[in-house]
Amino acid sequence: MAARAKKTARKKTSKKTTGRKVARKAAVKKKPAKKVAKKATKKKVAARKTSKKTTRKKAAAKKTTKKMVAARKSTKKKVAAKKKAGKKVARKAAGKPARRTAAKPGKKKTVKTTTTTAQATDSLVHGIAPYREKKGEEYMGDAQIEHFRAILQAWREQLVDEINRTIHTMQDETINHPDPNDRATQETDMSIELRSRDRERKLIKKIDDTLDLIDSDEYGYCEKCGVEIGIARLEARPTATLCIDCKTLDEIREKQMV
Repeated sequence: MAARAKKTARKKTSKKTTGRKVARKAAVKKKPAKKVAKKATKKKVAARKTSKKTTRKKAAAKKTTKKMVAARKSTKKKVAAKKKAGKKVARKAAGKPARRTAAKPGKKKTVKTTTTTAQATDSLVHGIAPYREKKGEEYMGDAQIEHFRAILQAWREQLVDEINRTIHTMQDETINHPDPNDRATQETDMSIELRSRDRERKLIKKIDDTLDLIDSDEYGYCEKCGVEIGIARLEARPTATLCIDCKTLDEIREKQMV
């Protein structure tokens, strides 16, 4: 009887221990399930954050693209405006009339014609109209050579006339003024006139040298580098012997020497 009681007691204790083990295993199983749930919630939160970041990035990218498009449009407008202004300036320099915009219906456009003879003569170079280059024209051809020869000869004639005029005035004004102040003003005027005539005498010599260059087919080219001086520069200064680059370098050297 005692042995049976011991066996039954052992069985009960073994059942209790197995029950405890099963409970522990269930608790262990429940714990990882909670961990998995926590991990899932963390992943969802991270996914929401990433989605928010992506939406913000997309919005910022859209804003930047809009700004870039607006900047491109503004630059295109500026370039177009500059081109139009450059074309107008080129037409004015070439003497071509600007394009007339079509008038709107119902509105009459009043154009004021204020061109005077003085404005027309200002465009002339020593009484000669400026040269208009043609497409594909050879540089320093016969027409261009004759044009600049005529300018130089007209300029020389003007200077000679000025010198002759001063000589005649000096011969006529031989009166000795009794007032010393009048005599002083006369002498200063004559000295200024003589200085200007001396400059013109040197300029006549330079014009003669350029006419010799025309005769020797060396006119219109730089003396230092041999590059074409250009029609526009020669129109402004017919006695020019240097291109713009060489002339600027010479001026810089002169300033440094001073």
